Amino acid sequence: MASKEAANTQASTAEHAEKIAAGYTFEGPAVQLGAAIVDGTVHPEAAVRLPLAMMNRHGLVSGATGTGKTITLQVLAEQLSTNGVPVFLADIKGDLTGLSTPGTGSDKLLRRTQSVGQMWTPGNFPVEYFSLGGDGTGVPIRATISDFGPLLLARVLDLNETQESSLQLVFHYADKAGLELLNLADLRAVIAFLVSDEGESALDQLGGLSKATAGVILRGLVTLEAQGMDRFFGEPEFDTADLLRTDAEGRGIISCLELPTLQQKPQLFSTFLMWLVADLFADLPEVGDVEKPKLVFFLDEAHLLFNGASKAFLQSIHTTVRLIRSKGVGIFFVTQTPRDVPAEVLGQLANRVQHALRAFTPDDAKALKSTVSTFPMSPYDLEEVLTTAGIGEAVVTVMNESGAPTPVAWTRIFTPQSVMGPSPAGVVEDIVKNSPLLGDYGTPIDSHSAFEKLSAPQDSPEARPTTTTPTPSSPAGGRMPSQAEIDAEARRIEEEILGRPSSRPPTARAERPAPRAGQQAPDGGWHAPPAGRKQHETNEVMDFALKAAGTIGVELVRGLFGTQRKRRRRRW
Repeated sequence: MASKEAANTQASTAEHAEKIAAGYTFEGPAVQLGAAIVDGTVHPEAAVRLPLAMMNRHGLVSGATGTGKTITLQVLAEQLSTNGVPVFLADIKGDLTGLSTPGTGSDKLLRRTQSVGQMWTPGNFPVEYFSLGGDGTGVPIRATISDFGPLLLARVLDLNETQESSLQLVFHYADKAGLELLNLADLRAVIAFLVSDEGESALDQLGGLSKATAGVILRGLVTLEAQGMDRFFGEPEFDTADLLRTDAEGRGIISCLELPTLQQKPQLFSTFLMWLVADLFADLPEVGDVEKPKLVFFLDEAHLLFNGASKAFLQSIHTTVRLIRSKGVGIFFVTQTPRDVPAEVLGQLANRVQHALRAFTPDDAKALKSTVSTFPMSPYDLEEVLTTAGIGEAVVTVMNESGAPTPVAWTRIFTPQSVMGPSPAGVVEDIVKNSPLLGDYGTPIDSHSAFEKLSAPQDSPEARPTTTTPTPSSPAGGRMPSQAEIDAEARRIEEEILGRPSSRPPTARAERPAPRAGQQAPDGGWHAPPAGRKQHETNEVMDFALKAAGTIGVELVRGLFGTQRKRRRRRW
């Protein structure tokens, strides 16, 4: 009887391994993740893979600290590079600099690689090292304030929704007045001008931007400067096309962003990464389904991106993740537990690599059950697997080439070909010194912009702007607009830029404004434009287009995050 039960168990194990092997067999090129573990035994014949064509369907790499997430990132980056796919990743601890140095074999390492069927050879990979504004060794990445946009900047400044909408109006005023916002000094100068006696008229016409709110924003900007964060904003601005390069051998270049001072301003770093994604979204052409992605973007410490985020910010992330796949970009979020990622975003992540979780507290136990519930049904006891999996092991399920989830596979992950840890001293410095991008971005530029214009004498050619701003929706005939009309215009501007209803309440005694062309009336009808009405009226048409297209339409004006479109040198 015992021998019969053992034979049945052995047959069941073999069937399970065969099912996994079949589920991860693909026609096109794929990344090799590792080999399946069934009933505690590694089955090298049951190789676990991830199709390159499905990597733009995004993914999640999660697990407790010390379970091997960084090594998994290294394996993925190496294989993507080998397949000609550029990679972007953030290096928080400095461990990923090892990608530039070939690994060293040992008996222990070779035993592990042989157990999973990996033909291991040492190797290094083409890496470009970056730093935010020169805060580190790498080539500096900078963004202008105008291109970074008000929504992302509000996130960095920890503004509430009312303050965020006020910042939107400041950007709108600067755009209309021809005041270039390149660095923090420019934005400070514009806000200071608006709250001064000279700018009082322009401030009144913006509607709803109180001096108290302006003061809050100014204090936030001063704090950023005191923390040395002003170095991240300015010129020369980074061109995200430089993330899409391959080397002379056709290998994808791995762009590695150093984050040595992450804990000092975590929201700035996470938001800056989202700016890079938003900028790529704005510039890349639609490509649809492709054999391999144009870029795979790993967002580490993803919980920092979502904690305390406004509804507008979360909606923009959701929309970006949903739409950017058609531009050939895959985004992988890296965090400790799937609960760190909002459900709307998590639902867009088709590929899952879940390392071990700990269940030391009641909250940990809830997180464990929640994580298990997100996986397809399988023969594994996932609660047990996820609490007993060793370092370098993970539970995997990905999207196959038909768009269906693969069988859940407890996987022993492959070993990187490069050094698992930092490269020797001097390696990174030599790479940066010889980088072709250092000449483009290495030296900051202080261009003539809003600060200089607002500091110029009143009678000089660079005199300050007039203190009145155009109000395209104000009534014709030259009369002064009422406060209700000013506030209505302020709400219209905010809705145009953000693509969502304004957070500003209507003026208490204001009459209900007549619906604009194409806008639904309270009676449910749709108002047509009056006869002979011109297309300032183009603005009204744009308003309708934005409302109809939702956040997609917002990109026509300032991008999903309020980021400004700009001309780029095309390289794809």
